[in-house]
Amino acid sequence: MKKFEIISKEKLNDNITRLVIYCPLVARKARPGQFVILRTDEYGERIPLTMAGHNEADGTIVLIYAAVGRTTMLMDQMGVGDCFADIAGPLGKPTEMEGLKRVCVVGGGTGNALAYPIAAGMHDNGIKVDMIAGFKNKDLVILEEDFINNTDNTYVVTDDGSYGEKAFTTDKLKALLEQGNKYDEIVAVGPPIMMKFVCEIASQYGIKSVASLTAYMIDGTGMCGGCRVTIGGEDKFVCVDGPEFDGALVDWDELVMRNAYYKEQEAYDRAHVCRLTGGVRYSD
Repeated sequence: MKKFEIISKEKLNDNITRLVIYCPLVARKARPGQFVILRTDEYGERIPLTMAGHNEADGTIVLIYAAVGRTTMLMDQMGVGDCFADIAGPLGKPTEMEGLKRVCVVGGGTGNALAYPIAAGMHDNGIKVDMIAGFKNKDLVILEEDFINNTDNTYVVTDDGSYGEKAFTTDKLKALLEQGNKYDEIVAVGPPIMMKFVCEIASQYGIKSVASLTAYMIDGTGMCGGCRVTIGGEDKFVCVDGPEFDGALVDWDELVMRNAYYKEQEAYDRAHVCRLTGGVRYSD
C-alpha cells in the first residue's frame, strides 16, 4: 500500500462519506479527539478533519466528511487506490478521560462523526457512556449502529420526528438529567449554538462540560492565529490548546462571529491566487 492511499470509501448518506486511509505514522500516535490536516494534491488547500477512528495494527485512520466545499467535493471524486498529497498529524490534544466514570456525549448533525471517536474511546477505557445523537431528519442519520455497539446507551433524536425520538438534543439531555442520571462530564460536539446551549444546561445542573471546537486553521501549529478563541478571558488556539475546552469558559458569541468571517470567501466558485505558489485555488 502507498502512503496516504484510500483503502475503502463508504457513503453514509447522500452527503457524508467515510474514508479509511493508509497512514501508518499518524495511526501509531493517534488518540480520540485529535485531528489531521490534509491536502488532496500539491496545489490543494490545507483543511483540518477530526479522525473518526484509527487502527495502529493495520496503519489506517478513518475520516468522515460532508461534501460542502471545494476540497471536500474534490475528495468525493477520489476513489479506492487514490492517494492524498499529504496528511499531517495527529494534531491537537487527545480527549481527557482520567477520573471519569460516567459521561454523556451530545452530538449534533455532522458533529456526530466527531463525537463517535470520543464516545467510543471513552467506552473502550471503561467509562459508562450515554450518547445523544441529534439530526434534522431520518435521511441525515449516520453511525447509529456504531454508536449502539460502542456506548452503553444511544438515543437518536430528530428535529422533525421522522426517526427515533422527536426532540432536540438539548431536550433529550434535560430529560435524562431530570430522570436522575448523574454524569461526571457532558461532552458537546456539533454546531456552536447547540454546544453553547448544551454547556449552559450542564452548568445549570452543576456538571462540568467539554466542547470540541472547530475554527479556521491553516498550519495546525498555532503560528497563523486563525483559530484563536477566548477561553476564560484568555486567548487560546484550537489547534494546539484544544480542540476540547471547558464549555463554561468559552466565549460563544465571539466564536460564532469569527466562524462567520469568511462566508463570502468560502463560496465554491470564488477563486483566489495563492501568494506562495501563484496557482488558482478555491476556498473551502
